Amino acid sequence: MEGLLLGIPALLFALTCHEVAHGYVAKRLGDPTASELGRLSLNPLKHISPFGTVIFPLMLRLSGAPFVIGWAKPVPVDPRYFRNPIRGMMWVGMAGPATNFILAAISGLLFRLLSSINLGLSMLLEFIFIFMLINLFLGFFNLIPIPPLDGSRIVAAILPKALAIQYIRLERLAMPLLMLVFLLSYLGLIDVNPLFNSIFRLAVRSVEFLTGFNLV
Repeated sequence: MEGLLLGIPALLFALTCHEVAHGYVAKRLGDPTASELGRLSLNPLKHISPFGTVIFPLMLRLSGAPFVIGWAKPVPVDPRYFRNPIRGMMWVGMAGPATNFILAAISGLLFRLLSSINLGLSMLLEFIFIFMLINLFLGFFNLIPIPPLDGSRIVAAILPKALAIQYIRLERLAMPLLMLVFLLSYLGLIDVNPLFNSIFRLAVRSVEFLTGFNLV
């Protein structure tokens, strides 16, 4: 229960920083949309998606699904403001995972510092550990090259323009396909656990590297 209570604010802050990073880079590239809508805020309430952040994860939890995942309300980005829309979206997409990795690295340094001082800050250290793990998982997960995940923005920038446009259009089908995947997984018709387990193991190995602790 304590881990869950610490994990909720850690997840909300990690998702918030991820989305703000998208909006900040978009603004630097000329798109004021997120800024004008007040989405460049570190207030998690501005980024909570009622369905993606609350209802859908709760549905998975209550249904006994083998994993629980959610998302924040995406920061609005208008690529028409960019000189090169496809390349601009690549930089915007990379900003989210990059921010998660930077937060994880800072958390790792802070964890090493506080654990070496030994001030009896066990709950704070647990929060930092959970925050680090969540950021690493989010960073690696979002690099999967499937629309609308951030990795798809990077792939689109590499593809020839005509092919990239067709690839980006797949994003329209992303939500129905996502719901279908979770439904089929819940029914036991497909198994997505290997994918999530692989990402989790990669995140754990990264935590071990950052903290110097062997978790296995």
